[in-house]
Amino acid sequence: MNKIKIMMPVLLLCTLFNVQAQRTSALKINEILVINETNFQDDYGIQHPWIEIYNSSAGTVNIAGCYLTINATDPRLYQSDNKLTLRDIYGNDPRIYPIPKGDVLTKVKPSQHLLFWADAQPTRGTFHLSFALDSLHSNYIALFDSDGKTFIDSVTVPAGQKADISYGLVHDGWNAKRLDEELRLNQSYTGGDIWIQFTQVTPSSNNFILDKNNKVENFQKNDAIGTGMTATAMGVVFVALLTLYLSFKVVGKTAVSLSHRRLMKASGISKEAAIDIHEQSSGEVFAAIAMALHESTLQLHDEENTVLTIKNTERSYSPWSSKIYTLREIPNKK
Repeated sequence: MNKIKIMMPVLLLCTLFNVQAQRTSALKINEILVINETNFQDDYGIQHPWIEIYNSSAGTVNIAGCYLTINATDPRLYQSDNKLTLRDIYGNDPRIYPIPKGDVLTKVKPSQHLLFWADAQPTRGTFHLSFALDSLHSNYIALFDSDGKTFIDSVTVPAGQKADISYGLVHDGWNAKRLDEELRLNQSYTGGDIWIQFTQVTPSSNNFILDKNNKVENFQKNDAIGTGMTATAMGVVFVALLTLYLSFKVVGKTAVSLSHRRLMKASGISKEAAIDIHEQSSGEVFAAIAMALHESTLQLHDEENTVLTIKNTERSYSPWSSKIYTLREIPNKK
């Protein structure tokens, strides 16, 4: 028994850790701006290159403790020994930035973004990285989990980036599989690359901003009068009423069946006799029983219990309530 009590908290902690690990896998490197001349400014009012992280899950993910790195050699090549971490391999390499813990702003809400400044000035805050991006060559960027060895996501930004034009996913959080599915299902979709250039840079915002609702437009096109909407609404109402009717019917039959069983068990009679007794118990019988109970409760009280008697009582004189002590006396002028 004691072993079970000890193992339960351990299993609970392991479960929570696994849930957190699964959630961090939903983090995606979403958009990168290598050359920032007139774009977004940091909290010091300075333009720097930035890296945007996107949470593609339905829950809040805390990125604290994870690692951002620009090491050109993919650390996954050194993971033959599972005991090794990024710090074991590279030490205090400034190209590896451990995201500090304890900052509430590291919690990324569902479908939201987080911006990191690649300014090589980590002393300026949690979101200022220890490395900078190279404006002349390609930049490899990778994100690792808090254990320092679990790979989450990576991207290689090609060389030749232009000023104030970002390099990002065609849609927030998409991957190649999601893009292929969109191309297969949506014939009007003309895109073909998962990573594209954005002239309208959107830091901490959606890469593709919708200016229309396709579902609403399709509905207006296919059901301009609203006949389909009306039929659907009425159908939902009637189905709901029918479901309620059947539910009450089943509950009523179940209650009657249970009353028959209780009567059979208490009286030792057959099911047919119990049904006959139940059918003979009409509403008039129950009303008569209720009236008899009501009358019996009234006879337990005295008929004069509602008579209120008021009697005068004598009260002794008290000088504290005398009016003479409340009158002002005219002062004697003699």
